Amino acid sequence: MTDYPPQPWDLRGQMYASTFLLPLADIPVVTPPGWSPVRLGGRGVVATAWVDYEPSGVLSYRELMATLLVHRGRLVAPTILAIWVDSESSRYGGRGLWAIPKELATFDFGNGLLSAACPDGTPIATGTVRRRAALPRPVPLNYSVVQERGGAELRSPVRSRGTLAYGSATFDAAPNGPLGWLAGRRPTTSVQLADFEMSFGTSGAADSGVPRR
Repeated sequence: MTDYPPQPWDLRGQMYASTFLLPLADIPVVTPPGWSPVRLGGRGVVATAWVDYEPSGVLSYRELMATLLVHRGRLVAPTILAIWVDSESSRYGGRGLWAIPKELATFDFGNGLLSAACPDGTPIATGTVRRRAALPRPVPLNYSVVQERGGAELRSPVRSRGTLAYGSATFDAAPNGPLGWLAGRRPTTSVQLADFEMSFGTSGAADSGVPRR
């Protein structure tokens, strides 16, 4: 059995995100019931994020995710298409509390270089980041993540605050890896959320009852 903290999770760390505009036919679209992809010029909005959750939070681990921006009427939110972590507690907590499809991976972060691979060694992606300019003070970023569970939507609030910095980045998905549909794509924008503080989930919410392993 793998234990994980109750929600909300109070987390700290560094995030490096990139956005892509892709034809919807090229995206493995999975949307919660009643939600549809946001379209910009007929394209879908995909974001990838490398995250280093630091020991000052309730859990410390590394993460890579790919999300799709979706909407239901005027409501707009990201839904997570694929995500990897290097923590068993994070994996089972993400699945059990929020229906986030976390899988395990190994990571190498250092000197602006980032990489992730499946446990069997299959590469997922590599990337580089370079910070150029930052806003003068931390900014709040509050939103919800929406997933599907049991044929219904599950929305989880995220409240965060950090220093927003702009820069340059590369993101190279392995053609034969699980993010192969992103191979050869180049990000349209890249940002860093530095020294963030994040609260993920709802205070006092019950566990979903999904078995912990």
